[in-house]
Amino acid sequence: MILLSRSEELVLLAIWKLKEQAYGVPIRELLSEWTEHEWAFGAIYKPLKQLTHKDFVYKHVSDPTTERGGRTKYIYELTPKGQMALKEMQKVQAAAWDSKSMLVIK
Repeated sequence: MILLSRSEELVLLAIWKLKEQAYGVPIRELLSEWTEHEWAFGAIYKPLKQLTHKDFVYKHVSDPTTERGGRTKYIYELTPKGQMALKEMQKVQAAAWDSKSMLVIK
């Protein structure tokens, strides 16, 4: 079984949701939206580096863009191994949060 840290899981989910727009700024914005907490770039790039090292994501360089002054950006894509890791984490989360053990906050 593949287990991910919470930040790795959220970053993988962001990449999956963003598809071809999965690069640093949109990943950070989506994570901040989901968590209602401002994420530092370091908090994003550390898990991205770990996920790339584990072959869960593939990083490639985009073509230069005019809105970035001709600079390129790194685009991240899920690999089949990354997709499998997300599916396994989804199963773990579902088992942990089954209806019989739902947290009741008063």
